[in-house]
Amino acid sequence: MTSKTINGAESLVKTMIDANVKICFTNPGTSEMHFVAALDNNPQMRSVLCLFEGGATGAADGYYRMLNKPASTLLHLGPGLANGLANLHNAKKANSGIINIVGEHAIDHIKLNAPLTSDIEGIARPVSHWVKTCKSSLEVGKNAAEAIKESLNPPGKISTLILPGDTAWNEGRIAKPLKNYNLNNVENKKLQKTAEALKKSKNPMILLGGKALEEKNLILASKVASKFNCAIMTDFFNAKLERGAGRAKPKRIPYNVDRAVNLLKDFDTIVLIGARQPVAFFAYPNKPSVLSNKSTKFINFANIEENISQGLENLSEYVNANDIIPNNVSTISFPIIQKGELNPSTIGSILGNLIPENAIIVDESVSTGREFFPFTEDSRPHTWLSNCGGSIGFALPAATGASLACPDRKVIALEGDGSGMYTLQSLWTIAREKLDVTILIFANQSYKILHGELSNVGVKNPGPSAINMLSLNNPSLNWVSLSKGMGIDARKVKNADQLLNVFKEALSIKGPYLIEVMI
Repeated sequence: MTSKTINGAESLVKTMIDANVKICFTNPGTSEMHFVAALDNNPQMRSVLCLFEGGATGAADGYYRMLNKPASTLLHLGPGLANGLANLHNAKKANSGIINIVGEHAIDHIKLNAPLTSDIEGIARPVSHWVKTCKSSLEVGKNAAEAIKESLNPPGKISTLILPGDTAWNEGRIAKPLKNYNLNNVENKKLQKTAEALKKSKNPMILLGGKALEEKNLILASKVASKFNCAIMTDFFNAKLERGAGRAKPKRIPYNVDRAVNLLKDFDTIVLIGARQPVAFFAYPNKPSVLSNKSTKFINFANIEENISQGLENLSEYVNANDIIPNNVSTISFPIIQKGELNPSTIGSILGNLIPENAIIVDESVSTGREFFPFTEDSRPHTWLSNCGGSIGFALPAATGASLACPDRKVIALEGDGSGMYTLQSLWTIAREKLDVTILIFANQSYKILHGELSNVGVKNPGPSAINMLSLNNPSLNWVSLSKGMGIDARKVKNADQLLNVFKEALSIKGPYLIEVMI
């Protein structure tokens, strides 16, 4: 090999760097060793080791949400990819762009059906928008450029590129970045249709999602809503919501089906901007799956693949709303700090007071955190990331990626103890990378949400076997020990006064800290 010759793995890394993909969340094995070696020769690519593939894919999700720029993952064969599927599912529901690099046996070795041989394309397809296996080392760079382009296909897609061992070690060629996709503009006829519907409706509502939840777009939507004396709402789970003082505060549709149905029943028209028709998270006996009234008329003003910013600017101008002062903009105000036992209200009051300015909240608080929003809507300006796909084990990896994307911002991970156990390996990565992440573990020592779900599906008197399946005690988890074993200092708190003091201390530290909150 001459000094100018590179192998396929190096062509892949160099092509990604040239396309401004400069971070890779890795959990490599034998088939990925040439990629690992290529990282030594290309220091512009930051590699972050994750001890579990779900940590890598979840971190890539959190990274994209904060920067609108894809990260890459490096996964070991089909089983490694399979370990990352749950958080790829969450990323797909959040419309996050990710480039998965999945190692594969050398092409001639695949036919021998060695123990790790699997249908990698088949595993990848349900959680990928684009899948390709390299057939030659000379096409690796070209395929990488295509994978990157597809990941940027609005509003963010998941690409999976499969790299057989011999295509990594044989000679490769760097490829130039491809021209990215453009967002489609919102058509003028949609402006007219939406304005007419808002004008004629007796009780309209604007439902926002996706890019409509960015700070500027929220204000524009609120101007339009104020023009028509119209409610403005968002779904319960969102990929990224800008909140706090100075930001518009749409009402969140409740997770609970009965409450959601009651809230939505009187709207005759709902305008969708980056959102879709509200539906229940699950089906329940004798409860509706569609949350809105059957007679409600839906107007699809802009979907997630359209230029929502341009559409809202034009709509605000079209209805002469630019000079209107929205009536739902937050002014900074802190809730009264509650004392006593730890519960959603006392925790919410403390959180509402202590969120630092420009913090990133990664929320997988599940049942504990359902009522946090009223306590935090007038806090200091912050960004709120939710689990859009419902597959638990999201918050710790996503907090990892969000912190690496925005190292100058404090990240607060709100995590249930049951959910946290799915990807607790991310604590080690947070410690190793010295990330500025404060973690609150809500330790109710059970899958608390499922106690309510038993009742919702009609089980009124669950027996000991059912209850035992929802319990996390006997033995009880010890998150302080788990955290310290991963390299992160931690404290346990048992009342609101302790949480207030320890949380203040944790937020003053530049670096990771974990608080086990005993519910």
